[in-house]
Amino acid sequence: MSGLTHFDPAGNAVMVDVADKAVTVRTATAKGRVAMAPSTLRLIAERGFKKGDVLAVAQLAGIMGAKRTPDLVPLCHPLPLEKVEVALELVEDPPSVEITATCKLTGKTGVEMEALTAVAVAALTVYDMCKAVDRTIRISDIRLVHKAGGRSGEFRAA
Repeated sequence: MSGLTHFDPAGNAVMVDVADKAVTVRTATAKGRVAMAPSTLRLIAERGFKKGDVLAVAQLAGIMGAKRTPDLVPLCHPLPLEKVEVALELVEDPPSVEITATCKLTGKTGVEMEALTAVAVAALTVYDMCKAVDRTIRISDIRLVHKAGGRSGEFRAA
């Protein structure tokens, strides 16, 4: 039909059949950004939120999000993740939190969606914890920056 893998010839949505694919080590890294007012960034750095440590909670939320990807994204395979790493870094100019998530497994299909979901859930958690003091927060630039393993080989964003 269109060359898209999640549709059959009649245009019906299907889960991709990975039964005959080779088992390889697969990794994916995604990034995203949560922009905010300088005063909000200072509050995060000073752990000044009543809800708790924004970075620690968002990191945990990102890990949990990666593990729940097949519950959130239709047609994603449930995967036995072997590693999920979520890092949040405070950036002063422009004031923001940069989120990086890396997922890894040994299996028949990639972990791009899990890495992207980890970033998205971590970003939403930063937003949720900070929204009471800053209505200008923006989530942006969620993207895949690296993937390796499988038939299609390595991808690295420019």
